[in-house]
Amino acid sequence: MSSKSNVCSLAAAISAVLCANAWAVEPQSIRFSDGLKFTPTLKTEERYDDNIRAVENNVQSSWVTAITPKFVLSTEGRNSAYALTYSLDNETYASSHDDDHTDHHVDADAGFQFDARNKLVLNAGYDKVEDIANDNFEDINNDLLVPQGNNGEPAKYTTANAGGVYTFGAATALTQIELGANYEELRYQNSDGFNEDLERNTTPLRATGYYRVAPKTRLLLEGRHTHFDYINDDDQDSDNKALLGGVTWDATAKTSGTIKVGAERKEFDNSTYDDDDNSMWEAGVKWSPRTYSTFNLTTRQGIAEGDSGASSIDSQTTALAWNHQWLERLSSEVSYSYTDNQYEGTDQQDEIDIFGVGLTYKMRRWLDIGVGYKYATDDSNAPGESYDRNIYAISFTASL
Repeated sequence: MSSKSNVCSLAAAISAVLCANAWAVEPQSIRFSDGLKFTPTLKTEERYDDNIRAVENNVQSSWVTAITPKFVLSTEGRNSAYALTYSLDNETYASSHDDDHTDHHVDADAGFQFDARNKLVLNAGYDKVEDIANDNFEDINNDLLVPQGNNGEPAKYTTANAGGVYTFGAATALTQIELGANYEELRYQNSDGFNEDLERNTTPLRATGYYRVAPKTRLLLEGRHTHFDYINDDDQDSDNKALLGGVTWDATAKTSGTIKVGAERKEFDNSTYDDDDNSMWEAGVKWSPRTYSTFNLTTRQGIAEGDSGASSIDSQTTALAWNHQWLERLSSEVSYSYTDNQYEGTDQQDEIDIFGVGLTYKMRRWLDIGVGYKYATDDSNAPGESYDRNIYAISFTASL
């Protein structure tokens, strides 16, 4: 493998980690010596939220001003690539200044191509967050449920993680193996020790084997083990074990994607809670009937950590997004997601629908203007847990 291919492969791996925060603008970087690049971007947003706490009763609305600068420091070597990213989210609530807050996010990524068969990608991150809603409106997978503090106090928490993925096998080899490991910490800073029972350390491990059956298609078998170690409640300590099989393909005809199907089991260390078994699947499929039009379908079913008195949550989420380029500078996105959460050990069931639509106008290479609307509804059978929420927004994203 050439050194140029090595760098491209590593840069792509790191970009996959960073793409969650990517924007449509095409930013220019400030280049320093030895290939070091500094890339700043800035997004400002004004939105109207008619239910800022995502609650059924005592609904409060507000105009919200959000400012999100992001800074990326990156470099590439002969067989390595590195990126350090910092961003903050400052939100000001016109009708509720006690809820004003600033979130901080730091990520460090590194990739190493030792030779044609051996590659390693590392990541470490830290987040300091306040969330005034009783649900994360943006997180359709419900990976982290965020309960509110006392008397409507925002949930204040930090997360820290460090981990990596080692890949053995050339990109075009018949077989390939990936080994992943991570360590995560969740800590709350709410007053009076609220939410302390949810503080935990999490250790996910993963092993995936691939077998090539066609030039762009591989079968896969994946095993996972995740240990949850709760700091203040040993009864919640548990291990999640999953076995999945599936297929992954790259740009075959007009589609690409990965489909995994299997089963998952949660085993508690103590007998306070009953163990949980559930079928599991994960799928992501991209279909581009035209070069200017793309559909993305994602779906997942699995076992999430407990909340609201539940030992665990059987969660199922499906999301569909359509991106279309109408003109050279005008594009749109329409999205819909459905989530069904069943709380084990209780009778609670939440059905969450989120619909979104947005337009982006590329005024300049370095400036995007966006307008959007999102609607969310939670149909819960638990008293006081249902809600409706509308968000209208206009945003400006700029770079050098």
